[in-house]
Amino acid sequence: MPAPPPISNTIRRLRFEHGEMTQQQLADAIGMTRQTVAAIEQNKYSPSLEAAFRIAEVFGVEIGAVFQWKADEKQGR
Repeated sequence: MPAPPPISNTIRRLRFEHGEMTQQQLADAIGMTRQTVAAIEQNKYSPSLEAAFRIAEVFGVEIGAVFQWKADEKQGR
């Protein structure tokens, strides 16, 4: 079984908390496709740093409230 991705996010929860925003509405706000937003939300794709900041800006939160990074325990971090 593959290891979980090192980056997780709270996009789905944030969308719900912001008037049940759709993936398409978020995509339009950050200049991406709905498919890309869905992939980011499902941890299948890591956004660029710029896209990550844009997502945080849409929700009016710091980037750390949207994305969390789990260090690789094998490397002792």
